Amino acid sequence: MKFTYYGQSAFELETGGKKLLFDPFISPNELAKHIDVNSLKPDYILLSHGHGDHIADLFTIHKNSKAKIICIAEIANWLGGKGIKDAHGMNIGGGFNFDFGRVKMVNAIHSSSMPDGANGGNPAGFVIYTESKKIYFAGDTALTYDMKLLADENLDWAILPIGDNYTMGAGDAIKAAGFVNCQNVIGVHYDSFPVIRIDKDEVAAKFKNAGLNLQLPGIGESIEL
Repeated sequence: MKFTYYGQSAFELETGGKKLLFDPFISPNELAKHIDVNSLKPDYILLSHGHGDHIADLFTIHKNSKAKIICIAEIANWLGGKGIKDAHGMNIGGGFNFDFGRVKMVNAIHSSSMPDGANGGNPAGFVIYTESKKIYFAGDTALTYDMKLLADENLDWAILPIGDNYTMGAGDAIKAAGFVNCQNVIGVHYDSFPVIRIDKDEVAAKFKNAGLNLQLPGIGESIEL
C-alpha cells in the first residue's frame, strides 16, 4: 500500500488496485504549488467534512477523474444539487464494502459546513480495511474517548492531525495514538496556515519519546505502508 501526501489533510492511498484520494485541498495551498491537480486521477475521493480546506479541488479532480465520492449523507445531498448524483453517502458508525475493501465512518469532534454555508452534516473519520491492513484517518478532530472504540482493531497506521488550533495538537495526537492502540502515525493538517505551523523536530522528538513511529512525508512524497 502506498501513501502519497499532498499537504494539509490531502493524501492518496493506492490499495487493491485503486487510488483513494482524501480531502483534496491542494491548489490553494502555497506549500503544494508544485502539485498539478489536473494530473490526479483517483478512483475514489473520500471527504471527512465540508470545510474549504478539505474540498477546494473536489470539483476539478472529480471532473477529470469521475471518481466516486464517499462522504457523510448531507454532503452527498449537497453534491447532488451541484450535479454529482452518484456520491456514496454514509453516516457515523456505518460501513460499506467497495471493490478495494471496506470503509467504516467513525466519529470526529469538529465543525462542518459547506463553502456556501449549506449544512455539512457531522464531521467524520474513516477506517479503511484493505490488503490485510487497517488504516485510520481521524479527519479534523479533537481528542475524544470514542477513539478508544478502535483499540481492538489492530490498526496498522493512524493518520492524525497534529497542527493544533483547529484540531488536535501533537500532545493530544500522542494520546490519540494510545487510545486507538497504534504505534505507527502519519501527521497531517499542519503548516498550511500560520496558526498551525509546527516545529517538526520538536514534534518528532515528542512522538519518539512516547515510543511512537511518526512519519511526516514531504508534499508530493510517497511512502510504503
